[in-house]
Amino acid sequence: MKTCAIVILNYNGEEVLKTFLPSVVQFSTHDIWVIDNASTDGSLVFLEQTFPQISLIRLQANFGYAGGYNWGLESIKGEYEFLILLNSDVEVSSGWDAGLVGFLEGNPDYAAVQPKILSWKERGVFDYAGAGGGFLDALGYPYCRGRLWNHLEKDLGQYDDTIVVDWASGACLAIRGKDFFAMEGFDAHFFAHMEEIDLCWRLRKAGRKIGYLGAVPVFHQGGATLDRASPQKLYLNIRNSLSMLYKNEPGYRFMWIFVAKGFLEALGALGFLLSGKRENAQAIMKGYADFWRRKSLIQRQKKEPVREIPRSGPVNFLLGNVWLLGVRRFSDL
Repeated sequence: MKTCAIVILNYNGEEVLKTFLPSVVQFSTHDIWVIDNASTDGSLVFLEQTFPQISLIRLQANFGYAGGYNWGLESIKGEYEFLILLNSDVEVSSGWDAGLVGFLEGNPDYAAVQPKILSWKERGVFDYAGAGGGFLDALGYPYCRGRLWNHLEKDLGQYDDTIVVDWASGACLAIRGKDFFAMEGFDAHFFAHMEEIDLCWRLRKAGRKIGYLGAVPVFHQGGATLDRASPQKLYLNIRNSLSMLYKNEPGYRFMWIFVAKGFLEALGALGFLLSGKRENAQAIMKGYADFWRRKSLIQRQKKEPVREIPRSGPVNFLLGNVWLLGVRRFSDL
């Protein structure tokens, strides 16, 4: 079995690949694969002509982030001990992959680890997706060291440590192949957004740790596929968040979270309507409606023995801290 495969998912990302792939090729020491979600642009021609050393897996349709990785990784199942799932819009530097793999090799109780993720556009600032390690609040809202809601911190070395986290970012996720496939990968019903948080939650319920390695920095452009402010992204986040909570929380806890989130997000929809952002308000309502319509198809996690790795961050109410108390830094929670 080989040590590690670096796997990039692509969908019509020719220009993004031209910008970011050179650093991956230059600084990586392991095999590089690209899974293509049936692109219709010049992505594949570019890859074949410019980087023939990269192995291609061609899918017949766009299965999104979750399905794309699930179906694509089946092609190399059992060939690699570790997998690094890397967004196409991430710039890396020397030793990045060796650092992540070395961490997992030295810590067998960890299933996955993410690096420090900084903004590619503002290199001294943390990135939205993953930042200095991810956590979940009491209502299942994700937040990060270095990023509370939309408030980003400057990187002053405050998160150069190594810690246990609740979830690792799908922008750059190093994971043991056996753990990925034992969980049957991502939930393909999610299509995109929140699927890595759901996977990490399931891994923690199985007694596996998730890590953050601050000694390894990468730089993420973000929004290359779907802008953070888009109604479609909001819809997917609402729908998938509810699905994740329904899968992983006990029934009684899910119900009170559902009611609490419903109230808060109804207020959010009203705010969008009053500010003229009708599509955003509709995205929230559609997210709830589609979750409820699909609820019977969601496979709830079986009750496990008491071995779940508990949440690592402050389990509080993120919205209350950010919007009511004005908290802007993780250290102030």
